[in-house]
Amino acid sequence: MIIGACTIRLHLPGNQSLKGKRGRLKPILARLPKEFNLAAAETGLQDVWQSAEIGLVTVSNDAGLAQSLLEKSVRWIEANNPDVEVVDYQIELR
Repeated sequence: MIIGACTIRLHLPGNQSLKGKRGRLKPILARLPKEFNLAAAETGLQDVWQSAEIGLVTVSNDAGLAQSLLEKSVRWIEANNPDVEVVDYQIELR
């Protein structure tokens, strides 16, 4: 069994409140599991207005498939959320 985890650091330019931040992250976090069959949650930087850290996790029997799925999910965030900038991401397989 392979567990793939991805930590993504986001920049939310122009955001002025935590409420605004949650409003921008909520649709992303709701859509990712539907698109890619993985778990998604905000994992860090909860009190910072213009930055966010989200975590994605998937389980597979193939390391290549897990890696590919997580990379596709990062590209999906970049392509479908022009108001959110992916600053950095890290994928870890176990």
